Formats: sequence, C-alpha cells, structure tokens
Amino acid sequence: MCHPNLKANKGEKKPRFWFLEHRADAYIAAQGRTLEEAFENAALATFEVMTETDKVKPEYEESVEVEGFDKKALLYNWLEALLVKFELTQNLYREFKIQDIEKIPSGLRLKATIYGERFDPKKHPQKVGVKAVTYHQMMIVQKPDEVIVKFILDI
Repeated sequence: MCHPNLKANKGEKKPRFWFLEHRADAYIAAQGRTLEEAFENAALATFEVMTETDKVKPEYEESVEVEGFDKKALLYNWLEALLVKFELTQNLYREFKIQDIEKIPSGLRLKATIYGERFDPKKHPQKVGVKAVTYHQMMIVQKPDEVIVKFILDI
C-alpha cells in the first residue's frame, strides 16, 4: 500500500514523492520528468521524513557537488551529502536545484544549489532522525517522460 504525499507541483496531479510500506525504515519513491527533477524530489522527501518542509524558509543558499560511478551511486552520494550538510550545519533544506548531471571519466557528476534555514525546534516539528541512506532496494526507472527513484532511509 502506498501513502501519497501532498507534495505535488502546482498545477499537476501527480505527487512529487510518496512513502511506501516498510517495517522499520522510510521507503520512498520520488518522481520527476527528468533524472534531475526526480533527484530533487528525492532530496525533498528525505527532509520531509525529518520535518515539515513547507515550514522551512529558503534563507541560505549552498552549493553541492557529488560524483558517483553510476546513477544509483550518484543518488546515494547526493542524499548522503545532504544529510552530512544537515549534521554539520544544522540547516534544514526545502529547495533543490540541480544545474547539471554530467558524464565524467569516473562516472557521473551532479552540481546543485540547495536552499534552507537553520533548524529551530520551535518552528520545525521534529519527525524522525535519518541515520543514513541505503542501497537496499534502491531502484531507478527511466522512461521517456518520467523517472522514478526508490530508496530506503535508515531511521
């Protein structure tokens, strides 16, 4: 059974991401028209596990650059980099703009700008902490006009 999330883009009926059934962890499916958009929505879903992202203001702008030997490694490294940034800065993020995913000799490189603000327990409701991203049941399905990524967060 799926639990749709109301995080749909304005004017669209499809949700940006939804939570799938899992016994102990957060199992997420995120979609987009492109790989970049699906990765952006995966990042949003990751922070939605931790708090209500619509209460996070885009006050800070930061750059993120990660590499991976394939698309799954790139997704893993992207989400892990965001979790590390949260741990180091205590900034929550709600907007993710991937400028480019490019091929490089060792695989792929992702360049993005992320927006958020410092965590404030009075303003940002705490849901659950995310310990790590996992490769378990990770999947990336690319169709001509849609990309769906599925992944599990260890909570």
